[in-house]
Amino acid sequence: MIESNATIVADAVPGNWVDRHAPVWARPYLRLARLDRPIGTWLLFWPCVWGAALAAITLGFPWPNPWHIALCAIGALVMRGAGCTYNDIVDRDIDARVARTASRPLPSGQVTLKGAAAFLAAQLLVGLLVLLQFDTYTIMVGMASLVPVATYPFMKRITWWPQVMLGICFSWGALVGWSGTMGSMDAPAIALYLGALLWTIGYDTIYALQDIEDDALVGVRSTARLFGTRVKAWVGVFYAATILVLGSALIMSAAGLTAFVGLLAFAAHLSYQVAEVQPDDPALALRLFKSNRNAGLIFALGLIADAYVMTLI
Repeated sequence: MIESNATIVADAVPGNWVDRHAPVWARPYLRLARLDRPIGTWLLFWPCVWGAALAAITLGFPWPNPWHIALCAIGALVMRGAGCTYNDIVDRDIDARVARTASRPLPSGQVTLKGAAAFLAAQLLVGLLVLLQFDTYTIMVGMASLVPVATYPFMKRITWWPQVMLGICFSWGALVGWSGTMGSMDAPAIALYLGALLWTIGYDTIYALQDIEDDALVGVRSTARLFGTRVKAWVGVFYAATILVLGSALIMSAAGLTAFVGLLAFAAHLSYQVAEVQPDDPALALRLFKSNRNAGLIFALGLIADAYVMTLI
């Protein structure tokens, strides 16, 4: 049975699996972790796959380590949930003043602050257990991500570029995916990370178009507000830079033609987003933002296919 509108989160997809099938007692916590909207997990997961697949290409492996991919999937799920929980704890007063977020579990009273903190600790513990399955160097790389994650929620209060900090956080998986295979940090991984960071700035600028009016009222800053009517051009700049930097990562890894075909298809998808985005259409902005799940998949498939094809040559 679906709950009443008083307990359903406004910015979740109507009739999502949490609202329809999850136990009633668990729903507020699943919403706190954003399990009713998995797009963030996908966007955290794809850079991990990119890093693991690029490392496989570099070493001549036919595919990325399946065990590492599974660990990254679990890690992306729980750490995205932990990040959202922490973000909601920090932003609970702001969220209560924004129409799109006022119905979230904390500002609406579905979850207490003490309950949210306990849930955050549980998710971080699972994330730590996942990370401990890797080598010592990769564990250190993963642990270092906690610093930008902890500072991200405060960036919208002090800078017009909080999307940069989100990019720093959401792209970290590229470093973990690479180091999990290589046991080191090398130039191709850095380039891959920077490309993912630029991609994140672009898609999160599109996402932030939904909240321009409310953000202005409560004093929250974003690149969407900063760019204004020039948002299409600026997103185009960041997406173009994404392709150039990712291309350099492929070159440094001696990737084959299949990887570049995947990059070209990825570029085509990003170009479509730039062509379609409109600063005054929040519903369209959300659809374009969510389409980055497919964009990340396209590039991932190109890398994985290239790793296999290169072993046949």
